[in-house]
Amino acid sequence: MNVGAILSSEQSPSTHEETADMQDVPYQRGIGSLMYAATSTRPDIAFAVSILSQFMRNPARTHWEAAKDVIRYLKGTATVRLTLGAEAQGLEAYVDSDWASQPHRHSMSGYAVLLHGAPVAWSSRKQSLIALSTAEAEYIALTAVAREVLYLRSLLTELYEPVKLPIPIYCDNQGAIALASNHKFHARTKHVDLRYHFIRAQVSDGIFDLQYCPTEENLADAFTKALPRPRLEKLRAALRVSTARGGVL
Repeated sequence: MNVGAILSSEQSPSTHEETADMQDVPYQRGIGSLMYAATSTRPDIAFAVSILSQFMRNPARTHWEAAKDVIRYLKGTATVRLTLGAEAQGLEAYVDSDWASQPHRHSMSGYAVLLHGAPVAWSSRKQSLIALSTAEAEYIALTAVAREVLYLRSLLTELYEPVKLPIPIYCDNQGAIALASNHKFHARTKHVDLRYHFIRAQVSDGIFDLQYCPTEENLADAFTKALPRPRLEKLRAALRVSTARGGVL
């Protein structure tokens, strides 16, 4: 997506002429096809598809042009593949969140869970509540990735072997890490739903090891905002989505 592009429901057709203009546009089919790629082998388009899928009910011409940009991007990178099992690093995760950058003011949570250096699960999703600070938005995103990692840990233990603990989760927000690592009462976060606080128990039990990483090294940055092409290509390569030979999907 273009950096700084603003897509909102306010752009949706509101007149008969605008509705007629979009009547024969296959927007839903196009987003469905993009969603298949985004959830299967192309994590680099997850954010764009997450944003565009919010307008499935009443898309505008602006939304359709943005969707075609994603299709052009896929066509231009048709030789790119997801490479699995590149390194022996075990299970780890990267998590990130923006803060109220979208017109609806809901923050976007994004994460990537890596197994042996390659992503096996990723997500870019609008948060259900409006966060009041960057730390709160990142804290909610931490809870989302924690649930995913717990599921993958259980699955890998059943199919393969026990996962080595603690599982590292990399986050670029010191405030969110402090909230998840400290069991003391925080007056500024008492409005946060209790379901987001369970990660504290997981950290206390030694399941997760929350570690700080700079934004430049956070792979989940690609799941929370539109990025300039050089930055997107750098993160895409770090996510093992490249033209590497062998062991590809």
